[in-house]
Amino acid sequence: MSNTRPQLKVAVIMRREPIIGPMSRWQSWRWVLADVVAHEDGYGESPRLLFKNESEERWLHPGYTVELFTDEAEGYHLNVTTQAPGWFVLWRLEEEASIADEPIARPLQVSLSYHEAGRWLDAQETVEQVPASAPVVEWVRAFVQEYYVEEPKRRKRPESFRSLTDRFGNPASISTEKKQGGGRG
Repeated sequence: MSNTRPQLKVAVIMRREPIIGPMSRWQSWRWVLADVVAHEDGYGESPRLLFKNESEERWLHPGYTVELFTDEAEGYHLNVTTQAPGWFVLWRLEEEASIADEPIARPLQVSLSYHEAGRWLDAQETVEQVPASAPVVEWVRAFVQEYYVEEPKRRKRPESFRSLTDRFGNPASISTEKKQGGGRG
């Protein structure tokens, strides 16, 4: 059985850059997402250093497959209808250095869905976004037009019909009867 979902092969570029200012007292550099680009066969299978000088390093991480799923159509819709549609990348810092002198940032997943990025953020993961190119946005937009079905707005129940609860969520009642005592007789 073949995979019929639309997909793109991409590579992720991570950048190591110096931190300037008061934060540099605790950490002298940081990793940031630099770009997501189309994968090319010449990239190979393993991460590799693209560029390094005293103020920057760039690492290429090839071989990610981004698939579009019909049940994520709303998340793609939210992405392509913003002013800046983009790629979402979940990445982690290596615990120990593997291919460099120090641990490097390792992308784990790449997506075009707001909902998927939101789930990653809810799980306390590091997620960054970079702009997607116009052809990628149009590719996702075509998918959204075919599969996204906007849910009808539900009528909100008037506040007067809400059940009353106290500050602990327990049912509360209100009486209109006059209380006895304490007043003028």
